[in-house]
Amino acid sequence: MEKNNFPITHWSEDDRPREKLMLKGKSALSDAELIAILIGSGSRSESAVELSKRILAGVNNNLNSLGKLTIAQLMQYKGIGEAKAISIIAALELGRRRRSEDAVDLVKITSSKAIFELMQPLIGELPHEEFWIVYLNNSNKVLSKAQLSKGGITGTLVDVRIVFKLALEIGATSLILCHNHPSGTLVPSEADKHITKKLKLAGDSLEVKVLDHLIITEVNYFSFVDEGIF
Repeated sequence: MEKNNFPITHWSEDDRPREKLMLKGKSALSDAELIAILIGSGSRSESAVELSKRILAGVNNNLNSLGKLTIAQLMQYKGIGEAKAISIIAALELGRRRRSEDAVDLVKITSSKAIFELMQPLIGELPHEEFWIVYLNNSNKVLSKAQLSKGGITGTLVDVRIVFKLALEIGATSLILCHNHPSGTLVPSEADKHITKKLKLAGDSLEVKVLDHLIITEVNYFSFVDEGIF
């Protein structure tokens, strides 16, 4: 009988996920082994690691896709109850938030890619559209990020007065516009171009420069400046 038909407790100590983590460190574990630690146990016919591999196979071994599953969707896998589903969702959400906090530690924004890395964890995977502003000081360091509006999948509303009210309150000297396209398209709409021009003109009059506008998707971005249409 193959090893993976035995409970994890019957495996050699080197192959048990918890012991492996303690002996070799977290980087030595596969995604399936890390998830197995979260769910704790499998069943008589399937170890926690094999169950985790089956779940990952269902999302093409993509952790981003796994993080989008609901409790009900996870519970469709035999061996996953509500408590285990919640543990998986909570762990992946912590990972997403950690990525966001790591990005905030950027000392200085020097490129559109840096903005993408800052904002993708927040809005890149949302099923609806959100419009955010990244406020910077005169050294291009991030002072604050603010959600300006939240809309349906077809669009969102932007209040120019609120954009610059917040900028003046925190002493920002420049800002960057960001919004996501849940559809995955990176082509700016006429409305995107219109609000960019409107905010840029308002910023010029208040001496708060609008540096760029990024459209963000799950895996990529469109920069108005990089594409020469700003």
